[in-house]
Amino acid sequence: MLHPRVRNTDPLTSWQAAGSAKDLASRHARLIVDCLEKYGAMGKDGIAAQTGLDSNQVARRLNELERDGEICLTGKGVKSKSERMEREWKISPMHRELI
Repeated sequence: MLHPRVRNTDPLTSWQAAGSAKDLASRHARLIVDCLEKYGAMGKDGIAAQTGLDSNQVARRLNELERDGEICLTGKGVKSKSERMEREWKISPMHRELI
């Protein structure tokens, strides 16, 4: 999973922060995938509740995991913790075959 978190023009401190964020992002991504494997399809807030991550942390990883082919949208909506509709995510069929 390679997703740039820094630009070529950013200062050295940004590059250092991006290096540590990469490890954190990988841990979060693993938690999200494990959660969907264990509990099945759910929305961002459901994933956050099951993993102990913040909803914003989950939201940042979902599109990356989708681009990597690990998860995909179900096409359904589920209620968020604020009772608004949000997209539902599941393990992608391709990823499931690799398990």
